[in-house]
Amino acid sequence: MKINLNSSAVPTRENRLGSVTGYVGDLHNLIEQSGCGSLRNSERCFSQSSTCLSGCAVGLLSSIRDVAVVWHAPAGCHSFTNVLGDQLAKNINATFDTKVVGTDLSEDDTVFGALESARSLVCKAYNQYRPKAIFVASSCVTGVIGEDIDSIVADLSAELGIPVVSVHCEGFKSRIWASGFDIADHAVLQTIVKPPKEKRRVVNFKNFFESERAQITELFARLDVTPQFLYSNSTVEELSHLSESLCTVCICGTLGTYLGNGLEELYGVPYVRTINPMGMAGFEAWLREIGKYVDREEEVEKIIAEDRAKYLPEIMKIKEEIQGHSAVIGMGPGYTYEVARVCQELGIDVVWAAAWHLDHQYDNGKIPPALEYLNETSPNNMGISVADQQNFEIVNILHEYKPDLYFSRHPGSTVWAIKQGITAVFVADEYMIFGYKGTLNFARTVRDSLRNRSFEKNLAARVKLPYTDWWYRQKNNAMFVN
Repeated sequence: MKINLNSSAVPTRENRLGSVTGYVGDLHNLIEQSGCGSLRNSERCFSQSSTCLSGCAVGLLSSIRDVAVVWHAPAGCHSFTNVLGDQLAKNINATFDTKVVGTDLSEDDTVFGALESARSLVCKAYNQYRPKAIFVASSCVTGVIGEDIDSIVADLSAELGIPVVSVHCEGFKSRIWASGFDIADHAVLQTIVKPPKEKRRVVNFKNFFESERAQITELFARLDVTPQFLYSNSTVEELSHLSESLCTVCICGTLGTYLGNGLEELYGVPYVRTINPMGMAGFEAWLREIGKYVDREEEVEKIIAEDRAKYLPEIMKIKEEIQGHSAVIGMGPGYTYEVARVCQELGIDVVWAAAWHLDHQYDNGKIPPALEYLNETSPNNMGISVADQQNFEIVNILHEYKPDLYFSRHPGSTVWAIKQGITAVFVADEYMIFGYKGTLNFARTVRDSLRNRSFEKNLAARVKLPYTDWWYRQKNNAMFVN
């Protein structure tokens, strides 16, 4: 990958990584097509839901503690900030106020332009909040009418004396919401991160909402390093030193690929590329790789030995109760294949895994580690689809396979499983299955969910779904046209 910091725009995942939003097949076929470059996107003849990349870009940037985001967009786009606020409110470590202001584009603005309104709002945001940086984000409307936000940011940076950064996050440019993660990372790399002056015993840790900040900090302290959480609750000053860290790690490969590979390419900061620290195998592989970069391999083995002794006996005991049950998984790609792996560690048979999109490679040109590991270790050649958050496809899959469990990271899809009488486990928190401790808690949740399924059964007996028998008889690739 070559990052071009001279350009304010970022190539989409479709163009940069060959990512797709439509596929139906199986694990081995998917890996084969990904490896030889024959994977092609399947177009839908109908689509009922998805997510906008602008929300991901603005959400990440606005979680930085001392910045402001000026969103050059209609009022409807700003509803994304309400979702972000709800998430940050749940984080007891949050010590900042999200500052997102919008130009509230009108019909007249779409005809005559509103660049001066954006310029005026940037100055107003600076005078009111005194941020250390301001991000000026575009939208579908500004992209369609050709608003040149790049033309004002350089002048405003000189005028205000702080970084003013253009963020090209027009929602229509990519069907893959994760492109918004890359756009946010590019803005930070382009203007905030500075060349290194010295190495520091810091590990860059990319995550969403740092809900386990205390646990991670304590864990890394045993390795004599300090975690720098990104981006939630970080400061512009802290971000400027990312190039001086010992390595970069991430709780989700989809979230971290652009920043991790970018820091490695631009500044030589190693990016830890292992399966994620979910489950037992993932945690050990991840921690051992970190140990190499921070020169604490012996301490890592002590931590692993302690966790095995403390948590493994009960994990194995619960495994005896839950093994043999079947499951379908529907999540973002950074979690679908990781959670499938953890389920298999616990003896659960994953009959189908649906990812909301698929990166057939990451920015280093390699197949995502989670997908490659699953292909090598999975006892079954499970069914795979790329569903783009299409609930009608998930309903079809659940009806065909009738699994004991449905795992989802998005609450909007769990309700459809429950209405079909299927037990749903909402894997909401990014740290829910982190390490041995998280794996034990996850196993307990699964066991408890399987023990009491009366709610699902009673609800399914009293609810009529909008899908006809005709749809249930269709193969789950029936909506695709090639």
